[in-house]
This record gives sequence, C-alpha cells and structure tokens, in this order.
Amino acid sequence: MALRHFLKLTDFSKDELQELIKRAIELKAMHRKGEIFEPLKNKTLGMIFEKSSTRTRVSFETAMTHFGGHAIFLSPRDTQLGRGEPIEDSARVLSRMVDIIMIRTYEHEKIERFAEYSNVPVINALTDKFHPCQLLADMQTYIELRGNIKGKKVAWISDGNNMCHSYINAAKMFEFELKIACPEGHYPDKDILASAKEYCEIVSRPDIAATNADLIVTDVWASMGQEEEQAARLKAFAGYQVTPELMAKARPDALFMHCLPAHRGEEVSAAVIDGPQSTVWDEAENRLHAQKALLEFLMTREI
Repeated sequence: MALRHFLKLTDFSKDELQELIKRAIELKAMHRKGEIFEPLKNKTLGMIFEKSSTRTRVSFETAMTHFGGHAIFLSPRDTQLGRGEPIEDSARVLSRMVDIIMIRTYEHEKIERFAEYSNVPVINALTDKFHPCQLLADMQTYIELRGNIKGKKVAWISDGNNMCHSYINAAKMFEFELKIACPEGHYPDKDILASAKEYCEIVSRPDIAATNADLIVTDVWASMGQEEEQAARLKAFAGYQVTPELMAKARPDALFMHCLPAHRGEEVSAAVIDGPQSTVWDEAENRLHAQKALLEFLMTREI
C-alpha cells in the first residue's frame, strides 16, 4: 500500500475527495443504525497535540474506538518533542510504533518535516496554515443538506487564516465560487489565493460577499496564539460580524457554518449561530464521520 499523507486538501484528487465525502455519509448512516464495523482493529493512532482541542481530540479518539482501534494522546509534556528532540527523530521513532499519526501544531513546516520522515500516514489536524479535516466535515455537511456544492457561492467573512486557506483549497477542489471579505492587512496568503484564482476573489465588504450566497462561513477573529492581538482585532473586524441582516442578503435557503468554538457577539450574533440556518452542530458531529472515512482511506486502500 502506497504511503499517503493528508496535510492539505490538495494532497488528494478531486475524485478522492468526493469519494471521502460519500464514504463519510455512508459511515454516518451505518453508525446511526448501530452497525459494528471495525476495519482498524488492533491499529493505533498517535495523536500529537501542541495546540489544545476539544472537537479534534474527541472525534479522532471516538473514530478509532468505533473502528476497533486505539488512540494515544500526546502533549508536549508527554513527549521528547517538548524537550527539543528533533522532529525527524520523533517521526522515525513514533512511526515505528503506531500505525498512523495525527498532529495539531503551529507551523505548517513542522508537520511537513514530520511527514517526510514518517513511515506511516500523517494527518494534519490543524496548523497555522491549513485545517483540512474541518473542510471535509464542512463539505459533508453542505452536501448532506443541500446536495452538490459545485457552482455554488460561498462567502468567507473573517480573517484570512488557516480556515480561509482551506476554503480556498476547497473552492478549487470542489469547484465552487468563494468570495472572501476580510479587513485590509488580514488577507489570506497571496500564493494560496493565486493557486485558486479562477474560483476565489477578495471583496471589499461583507455584504458584497454575502449577496446571493449559498453558504456563509466565519471564524474567530483571534486564533490560538493571537490572544495578545485581541483588542486590535476587535477594532479591525468591526463591521464583519455575521448578523441576521447579513444572512438576509444570502439566498433564502443559505446555510451558516462556523468551525467552533464561537464567540457570540463578536464574529457572529447569537441569533445566527443559534438560528434555523445554522448547521454548526451537524458540522461538528461530521468531524467524526469525515475523519473515520479519512482514516479508513489512508490505512486500508490497496493502491
């Protein structure tokens, strides 16, 4: 079986991503019927967390339990990585002991280096540049509720951060139109944006992005590691809150998404995130099912 990693959406082909989403929906249905399916029995997932998490840890651990396997949680306090062991050495050692590795960290270059020296698949569970697992869940959620996202209009109204970068990749891979509204000085990486220029555009105001959108997405204005910028970001992003008035500019059946955790009254109003167009709870649950499909794909494919 050829070794594959999942560090960003574009590591997979368009057909493979469609296959993953279809399989995630199937696995979700099987789980709800109470079917026992254990393709990863006696397999172990090593989970390295340099950034804290709720949904990522619980979803991956539960996924391995459902599949008959086991997950090991490793924080910097639990490993030699926290004491300065070279990433290359940690990758060589851990990949001789576990069957697959998931990493949630800061610098994307760190996970790339780890994958280069790993003998088993490596999954990006979030870096400062990309959050591809969340996009699998988001795409699954939209497809379940509204069908094919190809040709639809998606509005990103927030920081040009790792989630924005992954939405840019998703626009290219799932072929939807992405309008990005963020304050000047908070734009996404220009090279990532250029890689999907036929699908993506930065617009000057949130209302322009939201007009006739099929999906509106936001995220916190200050991500982990940016807490000292909170006050400045609150000022910069004033006017970028997703409100009922902004949602009203979208199509009547438009959905709202947020990767969570959310700050009601900042990037989104309570009326929106707790309202009828919000799919955030389905989106959060689908982290489990999409990641099960990913784990199965990476560990049982015959290619």
